[in-house]
Amino acid sequence: MQDDLIEDMIFTICYSLLAISLAMTAWRLFQGPTAADRILAIDLLAVVTAAAVVLHAIDEGTPVFLDVIVVLGVIVFFGTVALARTLTREP
Repeated sequence: MQDDLIEDMIFTICYSLLAISLAMTAWRLFQGPTAADRILAIDLLAVVTAAAVVLHAIDEGTPVFLDVIVVLGVIVFFGTVALARTLTREP
């Protein structure tokens, strides 16, 4: 009984910290002075989202969502590479 309460508290703390991270990253995404800041913010949003999906999978006890993380990582990686190439092209 007490172990379940402690586990629920831990998950609540983790979800709260992820929500704060998402808010701070979204702020950097909209306020970032350069395109590089915005690209890094998008990458960090993907990492925080992946962490939230992992936390949810652990909380629910279902590993089904872990495939979503792999797909998300591949999409974000290729998007970052494409944006970096666009930024480094010489006019």
